[in-house]
Amino acid sequence: MVPWLEGLIALLLVAGGIFAVIGALGLLRFRDFFQRLHGPAKNSTLGVGCTLLASMLFFWVQTGDPSGREILITLFVMITTPVSAHLLTMTGMHHRLQRTEQTQGEPYELGSERDR
Repeated sequence: MVPWLEGLIALLLVAGGIFAVIGALGLLRFRDFFQRLHGPAKNSTLGVGCTLLASMLFFWVQTGDPSGREILITLFVMITTPVSAHLLTMTGMHHRLQRTEQTQGEPYELGSERDR
């Protein structure tokens, strides 16, 4: 295998691992539901994307033809993660989950208490 391609694959794997760890740390560090949802939704998507790209490059070089499975998995993850994060956020707003002082803003769908 070409050395620069091995370096690229290794870099993508390390970047994927770093993104996944940052997403996990965000899940542990943040205090309320809405803040906790942000870290894993963004960073885990990037981590899985980098890892799948590294896998796709590695097996493309080894076998000589690109694999459609990794492309489909990447597309599936990139489409479903933001949708599921949005649905979880809307559910949290519907159930009026408690927010900390660091979570700023008022959900526009719910309005303020004085409007009722």
